[in-house]
Amino acid sequence: MTDATTKSGHQRRRKTMQYRTPRIAYVLLAALPILAGCATRQGFEQRMSAYIGRSEGDLVASLGVPLRTFESGNRRFLQFERRRVTADSMPGWGWGWGSAVEVQSWDCSVTFEVAGGRVESFTSRGNDCVATAPS
Repeated sequence: MTDATTKSGHQRRRKTMQYRTPRIAYVLLAALPILAGCATRQGFEQRMSAYIGRSEGDLVASLGVPLRTFESGNRRFLQFERRRVTADSMPGWGWGWGSAVEVQSWDCSVTFEVAGGRVESFTSRGNDCVATAPS
């Protein structure tokens, strides 16, 4: 607002339009690099797709020794797993109820199909099959 003097000498306030960028816009702008680096299912699929066409040796060298292998005819299936458990403490509430602990289990199982020494396809399942997209 700005002040203005009338002909009679009285001061009155005049409203002026001021455009301010809301603070939330700055917060969102600052968060873009962080949000761009979030792990997603799509990022995981892109990373695993990079192994298609590569040799079985390259796959094992990159991901480590598989948890299980299975052979059927001229095909091999290599299974890799990742499991973790988190325990998050939640603050107490009420009359002496104390803190609660929330336990979550995270897992991801990926099975690669190998034929002729080369990775042909993969399947995945689990709630932790996420990764950042390759750059």
